[in-house]
Parts: sequence; structure tokens; C-alpha cells
Amino acid sequence: MQESAEGLIQVIFLPAAGSYFYGTKNTHMKTIIVPTDFSPVSENAMWFAADMAKHVDASLFLLHVYQLPVTVSEVPLVMISADELKNDSDDLLKDLKEKIEQKTGGKLMVRTESRFGNIAGALEDVCDTTQPFAVVMGSQGAGRMERIMFGSSVLTAIRRLHVPVMVIPPGVGYKPVRKIGLACDFRNVEATLPQKDIKDIVRAFGAELHVLNVGDRLDHMAPSNKEQSGMLHLLLDELHPQYHYIHKEKIEESLDEFAQRNNLDFLIVIPKKHAFPESLFHKSHSGQLATHAHVPVMAIHE
Repeated sequence: MQESAEGLIQVIFLPAAGSYFYGTKNTHMKTIIVPTDFSPVSENAMWFAADMAKHVDASLFLLHVYQLPVTVSEVPLVMISADELKNDSDDLLKDLKEKIEQKTGGKLMVRTESRFGNIAGALEDVCDTTQPFAVVMGSQGAGRMERIMFGSSVLTAIRRLHVPVMVIPPGVGYKPVRKIGLACDFRNVEATLPQKDIKDIVRAFGAELHVLNVGDRLDHMAPSNKEQSGMLHLLLDELHPQYHYIHKEKIEESLDEFAQRNNLDFLIVIPKKHAFPESLFHKSHSGQLATHAHVPVMAIHE
């Protein structure tokens, strides 16, 4: 403990080289961010993320973004103030945190924060300062309005965030990750494959990697694709992946079916900036897969 004119600050050094804490916060610990609107879909994603955080030794960051309600009614309504919204949000986040701590026996570090604004901007800001392991969010609810709201948030996150975004279908719970799928179109592999992120994720879970080549039936026989396939094998060789080929017209459905049939625990897709609009790897199509798949989908940018 070191004393100064401003007061006392305690710095605790641990035996592991380079690890230090201020109070109890490990500055090297991975973080999983969970945006929540307190709906059943987002709460399911929260529990998924909590179990995943224990598996990969990460902390949890629950984020709620609130906005002032907008009314077009001519009838005067009692409007809630921004301070009241924040207090309500903080109380609800506190309840979620207590539930997690109770279920995990206090072994999972949980941080909460409520912000005024829009979800995309808040997530970008938090990701810039936190550099999370992943953002985990629910895909959509059962009703039409829930599909619109959740689908919009997911697509925005996939388009704008430059960290892994994992989308959890309603009702899907976490189980130990043993098999991860990677959807790849074998195009410009060296320039577009986020190999470091993929390797970090596969190693964090200690899982098998299954590379799914998607395209036309004879695409993989073309000389250019053989070259790209060889490059992909070289880049991912240390992970010892297994390779599969999918040749169907409805690629999103085919990938989802393959993932379910082969018990993949989640599927990685790489939304590309300059992919053809009809391609799975265009951002909009990756988002459609993420919001409609029956297994979790993780989007990682090129």
C-alpha cells in the first residue's frame, strides 16, 4: 500500500507475470458484452453469455441503452424523465447482476451500465474502450414487432462492430463448445480471412474447427479455388480443421441444416465489405443467417 497526498491506493501484484489488479479488477481478463432490453430473448442470451464467460475465463458486461419515449398522441400523457429512466434501468440491471451472482456463487465478475442514446453508438463506444472477446445478443422474439426490433439491432451490430458478434436463437442454452463451423467462400482468402480472431476463438474453447466451403457444385474444382483452398489449408493448418463442401442453392438454410445435423455448437461467418449482394458473405445475408439460424452464429469481420 502506497500513501500519497491524495489518499491511499492499493495495488496488489500477483505471482503471474504481468497480471495486476486495482481492487479486484483484472485488467487482462477477457470481457463479454451483453446488450439487454430485459426481454426474455435478451435474458436468454445473457444466461448463454454467463455460462460462456465461465468457460473462457471472462467477465460479463451488461449494457442497457434507454431512450426517451416518443408519442404522437394528441391526448396529454405523463412522460417519464430521463433521470427516472436511468434509475429504473439501473435497478433492473442490479437485479440481473444479483441473479447471475447468485447462480454462479459470486465466481463471475459482472459489470453493469445504463446509457442514454442509441444501441449502435453505445455498443461501438463500449467496444472501443473495452476491446471485448465478443458481444453476445439475442436474435429475435416470436412476435412480429420483436422480430423487427431484434433483427434491426442484430443487423446493425454485425454491420458496424469490429469485434466478434455472437447471435443466440431464442431458447438456445449454452453447452460446452466442442465443434465450431467456419463458413468460407474460398475467395481472396489471405486478404479477407480474420485468421487471428478465428484461432483465438477456437483455442479459447479448445474446440474442433470444421471449415464449410460454400459455392456452386463445381466451384472447388476450378484452378483459382484450388489455389485459395491451398492457402486456407496453410493459414489454418495449426488448428487441424476438417473440410466440408456444401453445394445447394439456399446457402443460409443449408448451413443451418449442416450445423444442426453435425452438432456444431456455433457457426462463424465473415461478412465482407465488397461481396456480391447475392452472396452469403455480403453483410445483409450474413445478418439474415444470424437472425434465422437454429444454432448460434458468430460474425467476425474480415
